[in-house]
Amino acid sequence: MSIKTIQSALISVFYKDNLDTIVKLLHAQGVTIYSTGGTLKFIREMGISAVAVETLTGFPEILDGRVKTLHPIVFGGILARRDNTNDQAQLSEHKIPMIDLVIVDLYPFEETVKSTNYEAEIIEKIDIGGISLIRATAKNYNDTLIVSDRNQYQELITLLENKKGSTSLEDRRVFAAKAFMTSSHYDTQIFNYFNQSQQLPVYKSSILNSKQLRYGENPHQTGTFYGDLNEVFEILNGKELSYNNLVDVEAALQLVAEFSDPTFAIIKHTNACGLATRHSISEAYTAAFACDTISAFGGVLTSNRAIDKATATEMNSLFFELVAAPDFDEDALEILKQKKNRIIVKVKKEIKNSMLYKTLLNGVLAQQSDWSTETRKDFKVVTNVAPTEQELTDLEFAIKAVKHLKSNGIAIVKNQQILGMGCGQTSRVDALEFAIKKANTFGFDTTGAVIASEAFFPFPDCVAIANTAGIKAIAQPGGSIKDQDSIDAANLNGQAMVLTGIRHFKH
Repeated sequence: MSIKTIQSALISVFYKDNLDTIVKLLHAQGVTIYSTGGTLKFIREMGISAVAVETLTGFPEILDGRVKTLHPIVFGGILARRDNTNDQAQLSEHKIPMIDLVIVDLYPFEETVKSTNYEAEIIEKIDIGGISLIRATAKNYNDTLIVSDRNQYQELITLLENKKGSTSLEDRRVFAAKAFMTSSHYDTQIFNYFNQSQQLPVYKSSILNSKQLRYGENPHQTGTFYGDLNEVFEILNGKELSYNNLVDVEAALQLVAEFSDPTFAIIKHTNACGLATRHSISEAYTAAFACDTISAFGGVLTSNRAIDKATATEMNSLFFELVAAPDFDEDALEILKQKKNRIIVKVKKEIKNSMLYKTLLNGVLAQQSDWSTETRKDFKVVTNVAPTEQELTDLEFAIKAVKHLKSNGIAIVKNQQILGMGCGQTSRVDALEFAIKKANTFGFDTTGAVIASEAFFPFPDCVAIANTAGIKAIAQPGGSIKDQDSIDAANLNGQAMVLTGIRHFKH
């Protein structure tokens, strides 16, 4: 009894692409078709007979089409249980025909929100009848088949062609699951639209697109990306993006987005191991690579300018996983494509999410994204000596760099180039000492450099260590009860210190 034959269908859709094939198949299989409005007109113009829903119900469409299918005759025909004698008796009493198949889609609410701010137009795209038909038909999947999205048309066509109008219980259950996916996503979009102004403390998210990744963070873990990568990236070359590629490329793009002048970044495990700003992108790459020529191996590279031939030529000798940029010159692409697995990503649009979410314990953590970046106008000079103009420029650079390092983080900068960085350390002293060691390892002279810390100095020890390394300008947020101890130490050493007032912890 799980096999059901489609004898009647209700079709009421907004999008009619490829609907004609379905209508022809149903007609050829002798299915009675009920329809409304523009869909009814579309079917009849094909020369195929269809019954108007208002003829079925004896009640016309009203309120400019707001009410079309909301009627007991329609929903009775859908919800009636075929094996329930009481349901069947009531259908007979009220002369209600059974409806075996419902093909319906929803008004494009999500698309309308993206295209206009005119609330009256948005509200009119909240579907009432369609969502009710979807839920009713999906609920009665034991007997009825629901097609709730135009993306399911081909599946229905295959079903009609292969099974000649018959469906199994499993067929109907699969379509029902997709229907509830459609309805829940639709309702989530509506709620989130209204909640922009209300800010009810509820977490609701729904993303229909997904991409299976090769694996997760490690090969023994599965991984999936939920979203539409094609909206953001155009993959020009290379293997499939991995979980780690995506994590690193987001970190890289967020970092270079901080800069307006030509800037190149090299990322390893979300931290910058190379970062520099120069007059040209090729010069920026050379300076960024010089920061740490060892860690750059296998890294993710990105720039805020198009990659030209000169830059590609320099990069080509390095093994790296991925390069992302707003564009690539043709001759640069020819060079970079010499390695078939090298992933080349053209960035189509900048994404700045207002909120960040993270699953944690038995719930979800949410916070505003950290888009604050302090500049010299935010600096409060707290020492006897003020930073020079060059030091101010480097301090601004260092703050942009350190806010993207894992805490505890320190960035040593000179002439808009990272000389050394310490990140993910359990103490700020360790972070600074590691940054100095990095700078020395790659032959940099830290004399005259500056440092930025993403959080305050609890003790003056970092000031003393920086002074020993010849660092004469410091930026930190301040906020420690012992701020004055660090300020006094800087004054004793003749160092300049500015407080920014903003902490940038990153975990």
